[in-house]
Amino acid sequence: MSIVLYELCGADAARPFSPFAWRIRMALKHKGLDFECRPKPFSEIPAIAPEAGKTVPILVDGDRTICDSWAIATYLEDTYPDRPSLFGGEGGRAAAKLIEGWVNASVSSLIAQLIIKDIWDVLGPDDQVYFRETREARFGRSLEEVQSGREDRLAEMGTALLPLHLMLKSQPFIGGEAPLHTDYLLFGTLQWARITSPFQFIDPSLPVGQWRERCLDLFDGFGRSVPAA
Repeated sequence: MSIVLYELCGADAARPFSPFAWRIRMALKHKGLDFECRPKPFSEIPAIAPEAGKTVPILVDGDRTICDSWAIATYLEDTYPDRPSLFGGEGGRAAAKLIEGWVNASVSSLIAQLIIKDIWDVLGPDDQVYFRETREARFGRSLEEVQSGREDRLAEMGTALLPLHLMLKSQPFIGGEAPLHTDYLLFGTLQWARITSPFQFIDPSLPVGQWRERCLDLFDGFGRSVPAA
């Protein structure tokens, strides 16, 4: 039985955009595992595997169902040790956990405020109602107000990405000469923005922009299989 990955999509099922699911898409490619993607809108996700969780990604591998991108990545590493390592050892696994925390806390939160209304635009009608209600409650403002003036906040994104910018001056990937899961953790978040929003906040001429292009080229251009917004 093929591995099945449930992920998030908007009105167009051919444009899955969950940052967490993209982390696992890349991890599965890294491991060289065959898998089937099943994109679902927000409204259908809670019914997929309620005993495992109510958010994507959800991975089904035989009789195992795993929810949460970090849990899935560690499952893949431990279950398929004969395949290329996602972490490059236990030290790499620990470092990846640090990168995950940095991306989730410092990068994703900034990106969300730059593209929040654009995400709403790509959703189906039912999901638009859910997304507006939940996100406006979270931010305490309308989606339009959150996203307004985003051009003036680009410096904040530059500051958040500065450690990566400095690292990538001397090596092609966060993982070193070749990518590891540390790369996919951030790449998934940038894919989320690339697929849902036309707003450009990464300078392609800078090290981070060049790194993103290298990630898009991985696995025969797998990241480019979904065109940019």
